[in-house]
Amino acid sequence: MARLLYVEGSPRKSRSVSIFAAQAFLDAYRAANPSDVIDRLDIWEDLPQLDQNAFEAKYAGLAGVERTPAQQAAWDRLDQLAQRFRAADKILIGVPMWNFAIPYRLKQLIDLVSHKDLLFTFDERGLNGLLTNAKALVIYARGIGYGEDTGMPLEVWDQQKPYMDLWLRFVGVPNVQSMIVEKTLFEEDRDAVRQQAAALAQGF
Repeated sequence: MARLLYVEGSPRKSRSVSIFAAQAFLDAYRAANPSDVIDRLDIWEDLPQLDQNAFEAKYAGLAGVERTPAQQAAWDRLDQLAQRFRAADKILIGVPMWNFAIPYRLKQLIDLVSHKDLLFTFDERGLNGLLTNAKALVIYARGIGYGEDTGMPLEVWDQQKPYMDLWLRFVGVPNVQSMIVEKTLFEEDRDAVRQQAAALAQGF
């Protein structure tokens, strides 16, 4: 039995292409893996804040000094969130494109869990991600399309996929797959999206 963490990245719910694709993936995944556990993390529900206590807890840990009760409580909230990633064998993330990058709540989630001893460590070897036994699939939804023919070359305009690829490598995920759905503002073929997502679920 494996554990899959699904990070839901859009607030649009039934109108979201990234959620539609993720749900199609999950439907096919459940059919193929009925005993697996799926943990859904909706970033638009309550997330902790990176307040003063959380930052002081972080730096107390780096300095090796005892945390105050308030600092420890703040750190425990971050650790509980990071534990959902550490417990996952597989990670599915739905990422709509906002202003050529990712939604601010997804960035908040990343900032909450990306701390030493939560999702990475560092020593004389450098940075060491802790999610080395996990694999990930990231579903990207874009209202537009990139390419030289659009006047928006991918390597210049795309701040969505490169950032997510970098972060997942940083926290140690060795196997990262991608599904990209473009031009959703103009030509949305949900049958094709469903088929592609369901195909990716086979063997994931």
